[in-house]
Amino acid sequence: MRAGMEVVAGCYEQVLFGFAVRQTWTPVADFTHHAHTASLSAVAVNDRFVVTGSKDETIHIYDMKKKVEHGALLHHNGTITCLKFHGSGHLISGAEDGLICVWDAKRWECLKTIKAHKGHVTSLSIHPSGKLALSVGTDKTLRTWNLIEGRSAFIKNIKQNAHIVEWSPSGEKYVVVFPKRIDIYELETASVSGSITNEKRISSVAFISESVLAVAGDEEIVRLFSCTTQKCLHEFKAHENRVKDICSFEVPEHPVLVTASSDGFIKMWQFQQEKKTPPSLLCEVTTKARLTCLGVWLGSIPDSRAGLPAAEAAVQGNEEQQSTTSNKNLGHPVENVGREKEDSVSTKSQKSPKKRKLESTQETKKKKKGQNSK
Repeated sequence: MRAGMEVVAGCYEQVLFGFAVRQTWTPVADFTHHAHTASLSAVAVNDRFVVTGSKDETIHIYDMKKKVEHGALLHHNGTITCLKFHGSGHLISGAEDGLICVWDAKRWECLKTIKAHKGHVTSLSIHPSGKLALSVGTDKTLRTWNLIEGRSAFIKNIKQNAHIVEWSPSGEKYVVVFPKRIDIYELETASVSGSITNEKRISSVAFISESVLAVAGDEEIVRLFSCTTQKCLHEFKAHENRVKDICSFEVPEHPVLVTASSDGFIKMWQFQQEKKTPPSLLCEVTTKARLTCLGVWLGSIPDSRAGLPAAEAAVQGNEEQQSTTSNKNLGHPVENVGREKEDSVSTKSQKSPKKRKLESTQETKKKKKGQNSK
């Protein structure tokens, strides 16, 4: 397994939990941090940082190598619904205000603000190449963004509100998730090649491999589907309550599926695809909180060379969006684009508070004991 692995999870109780996963798959409580003033709604990781979004309309940044809170981004007006890193250079955020923001993940400056959807932005996903992004919203559209030319490439009316969109590991296909249905699209044809149905509302999906999709919903069961045949390969009881979020990553030996539930547990599962057996439990840990979002910090995540370009190719909207976003900065260096106030349509400003050390679990317990003794 990887050294320096850490599972992070947010909850309704406004806390971010961190668990270091030691050798032999042993999770050890590392820190808890209470920075948000409302429940956490999204989390993303890269090789250095963990970022969290919340219903308090803010994005908080944590430096995982120094174990300090690095600052906060106060740009959106609405719940932060999705956060995605591409490599170590860029973060893209979406929120209920209909905006998608592209951030320089080194200077933490907003490079571009786009009025992406007429309703909420519910989900976004960046192609592995960094050249394309997809987003869905409550305006019943699926939007494709050309990140190289900096423009909206395509808008598809999907006739229903989708709440998840996700590229496959290779980027050759993507899935669009509705409450009880998943449509699988092929990139080459941009058409639906098949659909997966689920009895309960789908809360999260994760590609285990190019051909296997894990699906979790408002139930204790996790199902693994073939993207080729759309048939259920396995299903297993993962938790005692509904599964809120799942994610996956690979170690040299096998893929790993991580699940988080309203029952407070985080579990890691080993998946042996060639054996055609259900996943087996590697480890579990309880937070005693109602979990909402999940991520795994691997210490070192490979950065793509063909990633998002620098600020000169930061995303720019189509004609509809140009009334609210200025394109005069395209082609300028990062430091200029990020500081242009007129490039933002938000009334909030970006703010970075002083760095604060993440509290260890032992420090948190000491504080509680002190409060109880008073």
